[in-house]
Amino acid sequence: MPTSTIKIDVHLDNEKVPELISWAATDSAADMKQQAKAMMLAFWDGAEKSALRIDLWTKEMMVDEMADFFYQTMMTMADTYNRATRQQVLVDELKTFAHQFYHKSKELMEKS
Repeated sequence: MPTSTIKIDVHLDNEKVPELISWAATDSAADMKQQAKAMMLAFWDGAEKSALRIDLWTKEMMVDEMADFFYQTMMTMADTYNRATRQQVLVDELKTFAHQFYHKSKELMEKS
């Protein structure tokens, strides 16, 4: 059976705060490691019926970038949920929430 490997490296400062996140995948067309300012990784433990998550971001990740990251992640989650379940009503609700979240985050950033 074919295997694909994804390798994630997290470089930490002296206080164990991420300074650099890079990743590479064996099936990727990219020749070099890709850099990221943030990551979210989730696994479903079927035996325990619980989600296991790793959420990291670097010191350079700005608040406006985090809002964009969350918005895009929620939209992608909605698309994934749609492909998995075809429950369009719930997909539409998640996308509506994502849009509201995004606009509210922009409003809050303008006020500060």
